[in-house]
This record gives sequence, structure tokens and C-alpha cells, in this order.
Amino acid sequence: MSFYLPESVDCNGELFKVFITKEQIDARIELLGKKLDKDFEDKHPIFIGILNGAFIFLADLMRSVTIPCEVDFMKLSSYGDEKVSSGQVTELKEIDAKVKGRHVILVEDIVDTGLSMKYMVEKMKKHNPASVSVITLLHKKEATKHDVQVDYVGFEIPTKFVLGYGLDYAQEGRNLAQIYALHEEE
Repeated sequence: MSFYLPESVDCNGELFKVFITKEQIDARIELLGKKLDKDFEDKHPIFIGILNGAFIFLADLMRSVTIPCEVDFMKLSSYGDEKVSSGQVTELKEIDAKVKGRHVILVEDIVDTGLSMKYMVEKMKKHNPASVSVITLLHKKEATKHDVQVDYVGFEIPTKFVLGYGLDYAQEGRNLAQIYALHEEE
């Protein structure tokens, strides 16, 4: 299988350069999968992917875990087509699964301000799950304004605008197999 791996890409008139390689992503997901296998052994968790951005990360994460588990999806929006959060969370698709008494693992592509994840955790807790855990591929810890516990992190990154591997800029760039950062002139 071939992957879309350019060194740089123009997206919506802006230049992005490789920030995290496919090899780095693959290695980190393998480690996360092993950790989840250990932490959720005999717990039959349900992974809930936050669409659209987390779909690639969730797919690769699912292939890296060996425990019995289920998958569902929820769709939220807080960015629209912009590079910064609107400050409002809009729920576009609810989950179908019943989570009462279940071990829920919320899967996100990136935790930035923490607004969407705080919303999700609070929403899940209203359904009385056995536990709620959060896993994100990327965490902009410096940008996080809302109190949210992130249990599993692929990569902590600085406050940069990134795309690729499911992350987008105005719906473009999701198909890139690596993470790219907006190139800033020095």
C-alpha cells in the first residue's frame, strides 16, 4: 500500500512541512495499543471516536489492540473551517451504543483548548459508565484552557497549527499520512 507522504504541502494557500513522520506515528500507536491492552484486559471497552479527525487514528489504534472491544462514533464541531476554535461545541452525531456500566475510551485526534473533550467527558459521565478514559494522538498542553484529564497521549506538541493523518484545514489535508505543521517564516 502506498501512502501520501510529501515533504511539504500547500493547503488552502498556506505551506505546511513534515512535523511528525509516519514511522514516528506508527511506533507510538503500537506502544499505546500495548498499554491499552494491559490497562483494559478483561474489561471489553468501547472506543468512541470523535469524527471527523480521529477516524484514521482510531482505525490504526484498533489494529494495534488485541483485547475484545467495540467501536462507535460521535461527531462534534468547534472549529468549522477556521484555524482556531470557535469556543462553541456543536454535536452533529450522537453515539448509538449504550455506555451504562461500560469502560469508555474517548478517542480524539487532538486536544487543543480542551473544550470539546471536556464536553465529551461530561456527556459520557451522565450515562453512568464504569469508567471514562481519554486518548489523543496530539496534545497541545500549553493551549489547554479547560480542565480535562488526558490519560493517553501520542505526542505533546507546541501550539502550532497542524494537519494530516485525519486532521484538516477547511476539510483538506486529512489524507496525508504524516502530521504537517504550518511553516512559519523565520
